[in-house]
Amino acid sequence: MTNIHYEVVIIGGGAAGISAAARLSKTLAPNSIAIIEPSNDHYYQPIWTLVGAGVVDKKESRKDTAACIPKGCHWIKDYCCHIDPEKKEVTTQQQHLRYDYLIITAGLQLDWAAIKGLEGNLGENGICSNYSYQTVDSTWQTIRGFSQGTALFTQPSTPIKCGGAPQKIMYLAEDYFSQAGLRHSIDIDFMSGMPTIFTAKAYADTLSLLCEQRAIATTFNIDLIEIEAKNKMAIFKDKTTGEISKKHYDMIHVTPPMRPMPFLKDSSVTNKDGWVDVNKNTLQHTQFDTIFSCGDCSNLPTSKTAAAVRSQVPIMVKNLLAHRDRQPLISEYDGYTSCPLVTGYGRLILAEFDYSLTPKETFPFDQNKERKSMYLLKKDILPQLYWHGMLKGRF
Repeated sequence: MTNIHYEVVIIGGGAAGISAAARLSKTLAPNSIAIIEPSNDHYYQPIWTLVGAGVVDKKESRKDTAACIPKGCHWIKDYCCHIDPEKKEVTTQQQHLRYDYLIITAGLQLDWAAIKGLEGNLGENGICSNYSYQTVDSTWQTIRGFSQGTALFTQPSTPIKCGGAPQKIMYLAEDYFSQAGLRHSIDIDFMSGMPTIFTAKAYADTLSLLCEQRAIATTFNIDLIEIEAKNKMAIFKDKTTGEISKKHYDMIHVTPPMRPMPFLKDSSVTNKDGWVDVNKNTLQHTQFDTIFSCGDCSNLPTSKTAAAVRSQVPIMVKNLLAHRDRQPLISEYDGYTSCPLVTGYGRLILAEFDYSLTPKETFPFDQNKERKSMYLLKKDILPQLYWHGMLKGRF
């Protein structure tokens, strides 16, 4: 295996990794940054909610990874296998890399196999999911072909990408059924492993009221553990009592459990749950001062969203450069995250809050109301800011 040295090695070429590289490349020497990323495809995943609702073509969410790599950065198209923080080394399938600084932005893993009976049936027999590029089309196909019966929408109790996404597609489906004159013949149930409908109470109260007004039944602290596709039965486990229950469905939108990436399991850089252990304000590792992390793979106690990454990355980069220059780490992340809660076609509640779950809203009006302007922000403006701003280190 080759053994190459870089000033900064970044594990993961998703939103956090690419935007961090773009910012660092403005300061560091050319070819001093390496990005380890095995995939040829880079996705803007927040738009998949609208793909699943028939609003956007999924092709708009994908670009070649090669086109996203910042100028002057070296792309290592390989899988990370091991991190040795003592030796300051990263091992991939093909080589060893040495680093001065390591940034871990590896994302997380969709654990489809955790739901027995799901694999092999996803995209068929009324089973759909927005949570991958390969399956997102199945959601719209299922919704537009559905006319009567029970529609289930699930959310697991594990941390997930965008905690509001499992219910966004539910509101869009409900709106579609209503506009098509089918709502009276369809029962809609939201089955969630979480204790409430949303973490920030200010927005949770509004969403609970919307569910009541739209006759959407909600059940909490219950995890989907199995699907009997032939019988169209969903099997759930109560998190509190351990009780197993079954519920019939005619269509079911599944949000899979999500886990840390396999190479981080039992690593010395992670906590007991497998998330990279960093200071929640400085984003520096709690034990190894030349390691930084943010985004979905970190243990930051906030929602895992692109908006959170957008706030985390500039702070992480400033603190890494400060440490490099032997300066104090004075930039602090307050836990800001955002969840554009689509509540129907042309309607959206823009939830923004910090670590304390206190609203931290951007616009000079009450964002805890459904607005068309915020829907257009999500649909038309945020994707452009992502591709042409955030990934370029400018937003």
